[in-house]
Amino acid sequence: MKRAIRLAASRSRAVSSKPGPSLQRRTFINPTASKEVLPVEITTLPNNIRVATEPTPGHFSSVGVYIDAGSRYENSKLTGCSHIMDRMAFKTTTTRSEEEMSSAVDSLGGQILCSSSRETIMYQSSHFHSSTPTAVSLLADTVRNAAFLPEELETVRDAAAYEIREINAKPELVMPELLHQLAYQNNTLGNPLLCPEERLDVINGDLLKDYVNTWYRPERIVIAGAGMEHQELVDLVYRHFGDMKAAASAPSPLLQPSMNGASSRTNPPTHLLPPSSPSSPSLYKTITTAATSLFHPSPVPASAEPTWQELAAAKARYTGGHQFISRSDLDMTHVYVGFDGLSIHDEDIYALATIQILLGGGGSFSAGGPGKGMYSRLYTHVLNLHSSIDHCSAFHHIYNDTSLFGLQLVSHAHHPVTSILPLLAHQLSLLLYHPIPRTELSRAKNQLMSSLVMALESRSVEVEDLGRQVLVHGRKVSVQEMCDKIARVDAADIKRVAGRIFGSGMRGPPSVLVMGKKDVGEWVGVWRKYGLGGL
Repeated sequence: MKRAIRLAASRSRAVSSKPGPSLQRRTFINPTASKEVLPVEITTLPNNIRVATEPTPGHFSSVGVYIDAGSRYENSKLTGCSHIMDRMAFKTTTTRSEEEMSSAVDSLGGQILCSSSRETIMYQSSHFHSSTPTAVSLLADTVRNAAFLPEELETVRDAAAYEIREINAKPELVMPELLHQLAYQNNTLGNPLLCPEERLDVINGDLLKDYVNTWYRPERIVIAGAGMEHQELVDLVYRHFGDMKAAASAPSPLLQPSMNGASSRTNPPTHLLPPSSPSSPSLYKTITTAATSLFHPSPVPASAEPTWQELAAAKARYTGGHQFISRSDLDMTHVYVGFDGLSIHDEDIYALATIQILLGGGGSFSAGGPGKGMYSRLYTHVLNLHSSIDHCSAFHHIYNDTSLFGLQLVSHAHHPVTSILPLLAHQLSLLLYHPIPRTELSRAKNQLMSSLVMALESRSVEVEDLGRQVLVHGRKVSVQEMCDKIARVDAADIKRVAGRIFGSGMRGPPSVLVMGKKDVGEWVGVWRKYGLGGL
């Protein structure tokens, strides 16, 4: 749910002037890269906030605050708060009225947004170089001093209720979220991204302040900048964030949640719910952060609520399963098949990303032209051969400790639904049991590398990538390093990694989600026929 507003001049609390001598500063340079590549610098403030910069030249600068928070960490008390925090950004603070902020926005060019997702809440600004002090001041004000006025909350509730209704009415927006609910039932990544409707009236200013106090901790914050001097950003961050108190102790590494879902929700859902990823960046953010759920968890006794440390350390637990949602009003059948994938830290993530590109796919209509993936397997083997299939593509949602990989298909209601799973299973089995032509693999790797490099041409994408990488890895993985790893992927890697995900190494049952007039049938027999899952 990307919301962009024009950048405002801001007044923010001045905390301190210069950083102390105890700052930890690191510089990362890819040893194989050109000498002209500018280094990424990372400084850790005394309170453990990390400041990272990439001084690439350009007409604009970007700066963002990236917080290790989101819906995966919510317990029953805070359910929906990440969504509402997103909507309450850049409104009244304790130092600025909403009218003052709007006036400042109108008087200064630029773009500011707040976006919440499953694992991150980000506040980000793109602006002229001279406005960097103003941008940092404004970001600090909305992150630290939000007032959460009742009248503004009421307006946000109305907007959120409309947003939820609109998304729930569109299967193409609802299905990806439903898949997460099915794949991670009652824990972490299965938590709803959108605030459940019955929670809208429950969330108030005090609850949002509790959310901020719980998750907006210095050790969970990275502030990244692109197009500016490193020391300039360090000084600004120290001035506006330097007095935040460091936590006495941080949570231990990710832990496996108990089988009763104590890491998050404990009661099973009653029914489901959102997003896919359209090509428009703003729409992509709107959908991917607007994914919601009709899983309605029952209240959990206060004594059973996990601590924030337990929530922060809980590892996603993949469950899988088969869910059919009957919709007699739909003219299409929507099918998702997902698998427990690999985390962002797994070296095989590059091979799995290549498999996604290799499968490719998209809609039955395309304007055509180079770079559209028209030679990918789901186009050539599925869409081009079955006129009643409207959409077929591979998806891959990557997270800190796991990922969700799979295929989606949308067919007209008259298409025989019992043929859908065999059609998808056949495409997966080809990766397990048939050699991949060298030209096809080379094309997929080139497409993956080019899409990666071209995306980072955007200043806002560049700074977001830097902030998220430092938050997850503690460093910036360079484009050159990623491209080198993609280039080293070979046909043997593809076959081996495919085996890990949907071959003999498959962990848990697939997540089969169907919405339409008829179900697709049982998956076990189909998997056995095509040699998937070690069956």
